[in-house]
Amino acid sequence: MALTSCLNTGVVPMSPTTGCNLSGSLVKLDNGFSVPGKLQSVRKSGRERLRVQAVFSFPPAFLTRNGRAEKQKQLKQDLLEAIEPLERGAIASPDDQLRIDQLARKVEAVNPTKEPLKSDLLNGKWELIYTTSASILQAKKPKFLRSITNYQSINVDTLKVQNMETWPFFNSVTGDIRPLNSRKVAVQLKVFKILGFIPVNAPDTARGELEITYVDEELRLSRGDKGNLFILKMFDPTYRIPL
Repeated sequence: MALTSCLNTGVVPMSPTTGCNLSGSLVKLDNGFSVPGKLQSVRKSGRERLRVQAVFSFPPAFLTRNGRAEKQKQLKQDLLEAIEPLERGAIASPDDQLRIDQLARKVEAVNPTKEPLKSDLLNGKWELIYTTSASILQAKKPKFLRSITNYQSINVDTLKVQNMETWPFFNSVTGDIRPLNSRKVAVQLKVFKILGFIPVNAPDTARGELEITYVDEELRLSRGDKGNLFILKMFDPTYRIPL
């Protein structure tokens, strides 16, 4: 078939050995040559497929392991910087509390430990650096009568919990925990120690629930059944609660 006749009919022989033809209207390219419309469509679909493959071959940074770690680190830093001037929450305004809660939820969303109660990361002595609990903060008392530092310890293997105050009273309380699922425990307080050494049995009503919403080697977030938020940093991972 002559080339002029091929252009007139729109039929271009592809191979004299196979006899395969591509038919259809011709599309003129920028370089002045014409190719069949179906061939142009095949090329276009091929380019689209390569673009799709490229998206999945090179995922955005936040989907990679290093990207997730960097995001987690930045979110934790934002939270810690926000709570630093708030005296563990004692001088936090309602707007401050709302902002901290929003930042905390972002950190909780990247929790690397999905089943905290099955992890050794939970064990040890943690220092309370922020809370919304009025009973712990005692913000209405004169500052010199408030505990300077508060700690909480959890031993998952013995199912024990301990809360401790420092100067000026050194009060503490120990209790039992009962796992409700892999993140939440029921807490039953057992014995208070006034001034650190005078034992007083806790009433049966001294109970509650605690959900571990985030934990890694250095930071822990928990939420109580009364809606209070607790943010703690690791103080001593080797500490054991006395039996």
